[in-house]
Amino acid sequence: MGDSRMAHLLPLAAPRAVPHVPMSVSRFFVVIPCAGSGSRAGGNGPKQYQVIAGRPMVEHTLQAFRSLPGQFAGLALVVAAGDTDIERMLPAFPADGEHLLRVGGATRAASVRNGLRALRQAGAGAHDWALVHDAARCLVTPTQIEALIAACEHDAVGGLLAHRLPDTLKVGSPEGRVSATPTRADKWLAQTPQMFRIGILLDALERAGDAVTDEAGAIEAIGLAPLLVPGSAQNFKLTYAEDFALAEAVLHSRRAVAP
Repeated sequence: MGDSRMAHLLPLAAPRAVPHVPMSVSRFFVVIPCAGSGSRAGGNGPKQYQVIAGRPMVEHTLQAFRSLPGQFAGLALVVAAGDTDIERMLPAFPADGEHLLRVGGATRAASVRNGLRALRQAGAGAHDWALVHDAARCLVTPTQIEALIAACEHDAVGGLLAHRLPDTLKVGSPEGRVSATPTRADKWLAQTPQMFRIGILLDALERAGDAVTDEAGAIEAIGLAPLLVPGSAQNFKLTYAEDFALAEAVLHSRRAVAP
């Protein structure tokens, strides 16, 4: 998830001190950027509204967070200003405690940044936590979300769900040949949700601009080290057409074993 372009954006910084905040006053907000076009997935229209196992993809995503009632002070879906599909695909959204924010940007970073600003204007505090989750990771489970919160709510920085790299990693040359085989022992695949305090995350994203591809990258760029919380291989991001068939199979298998 890292991006070598970040190297020139900010000078190297010493680890940043995070002010102590009483944990009892911190609330949890969910931000789901949902403004992309999903062109690599094929199909007609934005991928977040493509139907999987009888529901739009983003509805499965929302349900994982809705399954934790009372946990979140607010759940925000960030869509493009000109989104004409949201009301038709999600007629029951927003429900109580949910927010439809038509402030999506040209990049994921811009959508998250705009969403956080809107939450701040609506009363979210700088010390409150934001769990930022990809709309296209519709297989995340409530158990995984709870594990992230439990691991990070008393952490000075925050963190993200991630999965240890299971395969051998190769570095390719410009000619398309293997140029190196780095060790995989310390390599992780970044997932979401990614959980950081709203004030620090918003500051980091404003400094980083649109080059970062996840929130942890922005936090790293200001000298902080996010916590890696083990996730699951099933919490993958639906990107290509073949991912949809796999996600549908997983969802059907979960329904088959549900009580």
